[in-house]
Amino acid sequence: MSTAMISQRSTTVRTRPAVGPATAAATPKLRLTRRGRVVFTTVAAIPLLIVVALAVLNGGQASAGDGSTSGSPATFQTVTIEPGESLWQVAEEQAPNSDPREFVQDVLTLNNLDGSAVQAGQQIAIPAQYSTSK
Repeated sequence: MSTAMISQRSTTVRTRPAVGPATAAATPKLRLTRRGRVVFTTVAAIPLLIVVALAVLNGGQASAGDGSTSGSPATFQTVTIEPGESLWQVAEEQAPNSDPREFVQDVLTLNNLDGSAVQAGQQIAIPAQYSTSK
């Protein structure tokens, strides 16, 4: 058997005297320099500036009309799509003297359609410029 010896050393730990009641749980205070405050303010203001810039660049596109009608309501004719009928065929019937591509594009824009596919029985609005050219 072997014998192990353990030596004890006495160490002294010096602590600072407590200054206030919350000194033990206190965390260091954050100090910002002038440059730090400028950077922090700039970073915080960037989203606000982006929103303002987008609103200015939008140019009022969210308005309901372009203002050229002076308060008069827009007029248009509605057409019911027959089975097997396409927008191209509607263009040939409704506006035979106009370019069918322009007609289809105007109808898509007016009716807020994603594509030129239409369903039988669907009612679509025809712009006023084409409804009078029969």
